[in-house]
Amino acid sequence: MKAAVYRKTPAGKVLDLQDVEQPVPKKNDVLLRVSAASVNPLDWRLKGARPGVDVAGQVIGVGGAVTQFKNGDVVFGACKGAFAEYACAAEANLSQKPESVSFEHAAALPVAGLTALQGLRDKGHLHAGQKVLINGAAGGVGTFAVQIAKALGADVTGVCSTKNIELVRSLGADRVIDYTTEDFTETSERYDLLLDNVGNRTLIAMRHVLRPRGKCVMAGAPKKLWAVFTRVLKAFAWSLFSRKKFKFFIAKINRTDLTTLCELIAAGKLTPVIDRRCPLAETAGALAYVEEGHARAKVVITVP
Repeated sequence: MKAAVYRKTPAGKVLDLQDVEQPVPKKNDVLLRVSAASVNPLDWRLKGARPGVDVAGQVIGVGGAVTQFKNGDVVFGACKGAFAEYACAAEANLSQKPESVSFEHAAALPVAGLTALQGLRDKGHLHAGQKVLINGAAGGVGTFAVQIAKALGADVTGVCSTKNIELVRSLGADRVIDYTTEDFTETSERYDLLLDNVGNRTLIAMRHVLRPRGKCVMAGAPKKLWAVFTRVLKAFAWSLFSRKKFKFFIAKINRTDLTTLCELIAAGKLTPVIDRRCPLAETAGALAYVEEGHARAKVVITVP
């Protein structure tokens, strides 16, 4: 089968399409014929041998302990090595794909959608009437976060570039800040919750825009690993001695929350936004495009 694989070269790791053996599902795994996958920052940050987490496809094999799925089921969720013709996923990391949701839209959901949902609901404890600011509102997580925050009844301000203002506004944002002309950390507005999907502002600057008991949930991070660790340590230390709390987190894949995302779609409260679709053979280019940091929403890999 064909799969996108990182290989070592004198100049560093290079991603290209290679012939590899088709994976065999373990007892709790499901084997999928992949129809679509989507790109996340972890795919280019970690550069594991077989990148790709978000996946949507059809079940063609199950492990001996699998009880929730059977051959022929159409599912979506998270796996390892999604940029391939076939991939294995843990049963617990998958959910049935609704008929009304395309493979491409389903593949766009898992990591970004769950990050937005869990960041706002579980880490930020957002509820109706509160004010939330979403930094990176036009990105993969941000486009989901704007919609989910509105579904939770919040007053939403999105931060994005000039070209994405209308997109963010169309997703339901009450106000949009163009970061090319205005720094959100220097405004007089104060927020109950700041969801930071970018990691391009200092903690001191972000603390400035929080209300006295406000929270900053950090779903994005700087590109340098040392900067990430420094940021996390500072956030932990400051939260110990301040009513303003900083929380860094990574989404947890689970079927219950994948189902919640589907319910929001069915209710007309959530629509995945896709920037571009790339065939499997162009996976390397798709990852490079996302790494540049200017993708609108999600980039999807299609598998014929």
